[in-house]
Amino acid sequence: MTQDTHLHRKGTLAITLAAIVIILSGVKYAENIISPMLIALFITAISAPAMLWLTQRKVPSGIAVTLIIFSIVTFGVIVTSVLSTSIHRFSDNLPEYQERLQLITQSMVFSLNKIGLNINIDEMVQTANLGKVMGFVGSTFNQFLGALTNIFLILMMVIFLLLELGSFNNKFRLISSNPGQTMANLSDVTGTINKYFKIKTITSIITAIPIILVLSLMGIDFPLLWGLVVFLLNFVPNIGSILAAVPVILLALVQFGFVAAAEVIILYLLVNNIVGNFLEPKLMGRNLGLSTLVVFLSLVFWGWLLGPVGMFLSVPLTMTLKIIMDNNDNTRWIAILLSNDAEIEQA
Repeated sequence: MTQDTHLHRKGTLAITLAAIVIILSGVKYAENIISPMLIALFITAISAPAMLWLTQRKVPSGIAVTLIIFSIVTFGVIVTSVLSTSIHRFSDNLPEYQERLQLITQSMVFSLNKIGLNINIDEMVQTANLGKVMGFVGSTFNQFLGALTNIFLILMMVIFLLLELGSFNNKFRLISSNPGQTMANLSDVTGTINKYFKIKTITSIITAIPIILVLSLMGIDFPLLWGLVVFLLNFVPNIGSILAAVPVILLALVQFGFVAAAEVIILYLLVNNIVGNFLEPKLMGRNLGLSTLVVFLSLVFWGWLLGPVGMFLSVPLTMTLKIIMDNNDNTRWIAILLSNDAEIEQA
């Protein structure tokens, strides 16, 4: 009997793992469809408090949705236009920047070879390529914007989701065996996502403003572009701040030399450490409850599964899964593995 039970458990585990692999393969294959749907869902989750606030003040649903969609489109148009204009101007100057960077690289390699360090000049020139660095950052944005190409579909989904927002509670109560718990879980998920994006937006603005001001004072070209890059990449955990800093450091090196490049490095380290290690944890508190390792692994996993959209949404997606798993006895152990030390000690 014990052997049969053991074999049954092994069979169940094998079927479960096979099902997970099939589901992930399906998600990966349907990335171009799922990514816009996820964007629409998260835009709706972020917009829900504004929608509820307007409807509670007797604003008709149609007008409330129109105001929210207008705000979203206006913000998107402003960010996109500033980015596209700045990137176009930067691209025009790129050959001149690249030529200067190659001269600096060759001079540096020559000096190192004189003291006995044998370095291949061609390899170093290929490595110190500002175009490649900006190409990598640009391709990340292009892939993310690629998910927004069907913007009409995304906006239509957001409109219908917002219009249906009021009836969701009744629908979930009817289909759930435990309505109270289901509504509590849903409220927890939407509240956590809203809190995350609200705090991330605030900290991203706080990170970008001093960088724009200092880069302007230093005379670095296109400070507004680099500020927007910092603002957007701050939503990508762990590696976002590194990606945002590299092209600016190379540009400072090209324009003003090694001292300016070192100053830019210090600027980014100082701002990101103050915001990332002090301000953001203080605002976030313990409610998010994800370990640092889990945040990094979620970035890698969701980035592989859904591309740049998955990278931008890696933390809220993982938090959503954690909340769902935490409210099921069979999957609570997974939620515990995802938790940080502070949350485990509190439990």
